[in-house]
Amino acid sequence: MNTLNTIAILICMAAAFAYINHRFLKIPMTIGLMFLSLMTSLILILLEAFGLPVAHYADQLVSGINFSTVLLDGMLGLLLFAGALHVNLDDLAAQKLEITVFATLGVLASTFLVGGAVYAGAPFLGMELRFVDCLLFGALISPTDPIAVLAILKKAGAPKTLETKIAGESLFNDGIGVVVFLVLLEIATGPGHVSAAHVAALFGIEVLGGILFGLVAGYVAFKLLSSINNYQVEVLITLALVLGGYALAHALHISGPIAMVVSGLLIGNHGRRLAMSPLTVQNLDTFWELVDEILNALLFVLIGLEVFILSFKGQFMLAGILAIPVVLLARLMSVGGPVMILRNWRPFAPKAISIMTWGGLRGGISVALALSLPKECNRELILTMTYAVVVFSILVQGLSIKSLVQSANKPKSVC
Repeated sequence: MNTLNTIAILICMAAAFAYINHRFLKIPMTIGLMFLSLMTSLILILLEAFGLPVAHYADQLVSGINFSTVLLDGMLGLLLFAGALHVNLDDLAAQKLEITVFATLGVLASTFLVGGAVYAGAPFLGMELRFVDCLLFGALISPTDPIAVLAILKKAGAPKTLETKIAGESLFNDGIGVVVFLVLLEIATGPGHVSAAHVAALFGIEVLGGILFGLVAGYVAFKLLSSINNYQVEVLITLALVLGGYALAHALHISGPIAMVVSGLLIGNHGRRLAMSPLTVQNLDTFWELVDEILNALLFVLIGLEVFILSFKGQFMLAGILAIPVVLLARLMSVGGPVMILRNWRPFAPKAISIMTWGGLRGGISVALALSLPKECNRELILTMTYAVVVFSILVQGLSIKSLVQSANKPKSVC
């Protein structure tokens, strides 16, 4: 199946599922699209089991899509830039301490908590895993995905400060999580011992290089935008910034995700105020909102279809089910610890720990990183565990977070 036909099928599926969800299910679009895609996949697998050769064609479609490459080298930069474009830098700066702690120390803590728990529990399931492979799972499952939950938080009336914490954390922990994953992958597949100094240097180059590159690329685009007043050209400049900048960051071996977040914040704040006319701002926002919606629709349809590549071994499925509470507990500890400490100096909304724990959804980036693993890193097992956590977080946590937020907002009764 050629690329054009594959894209056409995916877009048609996304459009059909979006219509069904809007007309009948009436749940958040990204959650609805993934649910319908997953249900379609499971129905096709069942029909195949009863002798109808229908799942074969869907399997061919999924096998022809390199999900990891499509997301990590294509969609991710666009999605992160679009998300950062609408984040208020003043709100972000006011909570820079909390966001920095959650996006760095929180990711590292979650990585080791999940990795340690999986390593300790694997022998009870009759599996021998290397500790570094368990850490790889911890690293890829730690970044959170705000796409579905932020819209729900807004509708539920969540405090603005809590929205900013979740949005800021998720924008930056994607980049940090990818860097941690790549460092661990080099250790897992490298020829021998990797020194702590080498790991620190690699981490520093990726993160600091990504920040610096994002500032430089964003500033160049800012100067170009401020020198003209033509919204078609200005929209094209921002698109070139993302696609060209992400590709160049990848070639320079620095963090493209972090670079795009920094560039998006610069263009979305200083660029919006100082370099664009009201007409340009309106058209730029419309363009990037549309890009964001279309890519998210395709992404969540793809996540639902990826069930075709899973191993349905009983041992792996059990590991996937057990991974769900492990990841949730690690999230609770990696969020709760910093909140309890920072509460002495910084304000937090009621039930902030509960909402941030339950609202820490996992999404496409976790699946993409799992798919990028080589077979010698227990790819099949890690992919199954990752998929179980992602599906649970989006369908169960995503659909119930609104009730949690509303209960936190209810005034306490006075007797």
